[in-house]
Amino acid sequence: MKRVLITGAAGFLGSHLCDRFIKEGYHVIGMDNLITGDLKNIEHLFKLEHFEFYHNDVSKFIHVPGNLDYILHFASPASPIDYLKIPIQTLKVSSLGTHNVLGLALVKNARVLVASTSEVYGDPVVHPQTEDYWGNVNPVGPRGCYDEAKRFMEALTMAYHNAHGLETRIVRIFNTYGPRMRLNDGRVLPAFIGQALRGEDLTMFGDGSQTRSFCYVDDLVEGIYRLLLSDYHLPVNVGNPEEITIKDFGEEILKLTCAKQKLISLPLPKDDPKQRRPDITLARKILNWEPKINRAQGLKITFEYFKTLNKDELNKVEHRKFN
Repeated sequence: MKRVLITGAAGFLGSHLCDRFIKEGYHVIGMDNLITGDLKNIEHLFKLEHFEFYHNDVSKFIHVPGNLDYILHFASPASPIDYLKIPIQTLKVSSLGTHNVLGLALVKNARVLVASTSEVYGDPVVHPQTEDYWGNVNPVGPRGCYDEAKRFMEALTMAYHNAHGLETRIVRIFNTYGPRMRLNDGRVLPAFIGQALRGEDLTMFGDGSQTRSFCYVDDLVEGIYRLLLSDYHLPVNVGNPEEITIKDFGEEILKLTCAKQKLISLPLPKDDPKQRRPDITLARKILNWEPKINRAQGLKITFEYFKTLNKDELNKVEHRKFN
């Protein structure tokens, strides 16, 4: 039985990856310091023979006994609410944490996949974003702690690949959604749905002309799984190329939730990306992958999940800083 370590296992994406690798017959070792993750996302796995969990901060050290075939490094705050609140930890997990993960992979002779992000493109001047675009990032702006952390992570990963021959994979993840997202994580989709469920007006920044592209979590996990098992070591965009403006997206949420509220505009924050859409030509070519679940389907499933949350979770509000 192959063994896989997944860091950030109690987070939104990490927990779905744990589910997928269990389903595929792997022995899964989850690791998380729970700074943003939640054990309830993986508690259904604790009874399984082939799942184990380590409460550990990868930025400090990693020790896993036995052999490892694969490592997926998903330990990082991923929402503006989190990384603006804990910027130093955000920088550490993608620098020191990645260094520890790569060192472990080298010792274990394991293939490692690191989770990068569309934020490496910053506020892009190339649209849609292709993997060979270097980005337009403000290193000292409010998002710099996250954007530059991921850019450094990619550079360090490539250095280990080139210097040590380590088998590495880099996925650049675009906006993703689905069950287990936190309503208060600061991203636009849960923010809109949370406001609709609480009977509040939906708040967008600026005139809502900014665009985003939303990929349902099952599609994303499929792309990550295929990339891990591929022979391609350079970055690959994984996301849904169907683009929508924030204003139109807000209208979709109002319609989905049958809310009587309206969209209202707040001042545009600094460095809020104006456009976000992946070019997935490379993923289609080397992974034979593209998203299958359309936004209407995915939003319905996600909304049903959010409706099951208790009032305390629903009313725990932290205002986001970006669309």
